[in-house]
Amino acid sequence: MSDHNQIQDEATEDAGTPEVLALPLDAWHRAHGARMVEFAGYHMPIQFEGIMAEHSWTREQAGLFDVSHMGQLSLTLDDGSDYVQDEGAEAPTAKPMTAEEVAEVAKALEALVPGDIVGLKAGRMRYSMFLNEEGGILDDLMITNSGTSIDIVVNGAVKWEDIGHLREYLPDNIVLNHKDDFGLLALQGPKAATALARLLPDAATMVFMEYRSLNWQGHALGVSRSGYTGEDGFEISIPTDVLEEFADALLAMDEVKPIGLGARDSLRLEAGLPLYGHDLDEVTTPIEADLGFAIAKRRREEGGFLGDDVVLGQYANGAARKRVGLRVDGKLPVREGAPLFDGDQEVGTVTSGGFAPSVGAPIAMAYVAAPYADLGTALTAEVRGKRIAVTTAPIPFVPHKYVRKTGA
Repeated sequence: MSDHNQIQDEATEDAGTPEVLALPLDAWHRAHGARMVEFAGYHMPIQFEGIMAEHSWTREQAGLFDVSHMGQLSLTLDDGSDYVQDEGAEAPTAKPMTAEEVAEVAKALEALVPGDIVGLKAGRMRYSMFLNEEGGILDDLMITNSGTSIDIVVNGAVKWEDIGHLREYLPDNIVLNHKDDFGLLALQGPKAATALARLLPDAATMVFMEYRSLNWQGHALGVSRSGYTGEDGFEISIPTDVLEEFADALLAMDEVKPIGLGARDSLRLEAGLPLYGHDLDEVTTPIEADLGFAIAKRRREEGGFLGDDVVLGQYANGAARKRVGLRVDGKLPVREGAPLFDGDQEVGTVTSGGFAPSVGAPIAMAYVAAPYADLGTALTAEVRGKRIAVTTAPIPFVPHKYVRKTGA
């Protein structure tokens, strides 16, 4: 692939800078031939065999991604009771909460996100966003009701800001635990369930956006049927002391290969999934980002979250701009930052773009003024002083393959 995707372009070569952190599997990646780059403050693998090959493997088999740079957070209620010491544990762990206590924590979190967290059932998860007072997106994230806690997975590049945001706004009786002694692996692709079920048989009966705590060799793993590729798959939270052993067990299977950041980006672009810091930022609202589905009906009626006046006003009346997909004429990719024109009038900006292996052509996502957001609108993008024809298109570009019912 001669023209790499967006993350490939922005990532800097690994120069051994002391400030850059190492993932728990850093040596494992290098031993498996990874090309390492700096991303989100970590040395991370951008590719092993090549972006095109890894992209196709994930679409056809099962790709193993290391996403341990993400922030894994857990919220519990400090009810004044004593902590309990698990037998063999190195440190005390918080006492598991009752359903009523979980609901209390969920209610407190709803002040910061527009989703229905109180109504999130045990063993289920939901996509949401932290918003600022102007309705801008501080981060997008996954929220899980584990049954005994409210767990959040946030983006690695802003996880420290997210932790500070939570500590600033949550009541003092909410305990925030940063689970930095856990790694996070994503197994994605049509054969992910078959592979994972050899290690965790119950995983095969899970459905999209379901969470379970499953046992592997005496270790409790947090497993969700979710991911960031548009494919069926799982994300597995694993204690760092057994992370490499679990990764080796998966990689021993014929269906599984390690996949880097490059293919992760091209896969998520085809799936129409926004990347924080590019398609989403603190001056972009959920309505502009076409993420209105994440604002629950009850929250639209009640409000009560940061930025609700702006967001609910846009929900009712529309926003001045909107995130759209773009099909690109020809073979030249249209990258982030490229301006979009209707004739001589600038009407938008590309936020993600690159060659889409499964589509066989360049694609992009962009923000355009609302009058130009209708599907099929013909525009031009300026790339290196040249105008390229583009057309607004539905997203995702490749259909999602989530498993939404048992046995599918």
